[in-house]
Amino acid sequence: MLTLTEKAVEAIRDLMVGENLPKEAGLRITPKPGDESTLELSLTSVPHAGDQVIKKEDVRVFVDPDAAAALDDQTLDADVSPSGTRMSLYLSRTDGEG
Repeated sequence: MLTLTEKAVEAIRDLMVGENLPKEAGLRITPKPGDESTLELSLTSVPHAGDQVIKKEDVRVFVDPDAAAALDDQTLDADVSPSGTRMSLYLSRTDGEG
């Protein structure tokens, strides 16, 4: 299952501020139509049918079923700078890796 870093949680929380979304809203990750190797991120009020729902603290991420397998061993991280927020994925570390 996709995991979230603390930076990702903070960035998602910040993105949702002022967006007039219900507290059940979250960040949705979907494959880009026509280019399945590219993922799209969007804010949405509720998960779509079949979405994997990941909760951490007060943040929710909805993963489209077509993206779930590819993200199963990934970690979502964020880098916030004056020029904006950049989300990135990397392989999750397993126990025993150093």
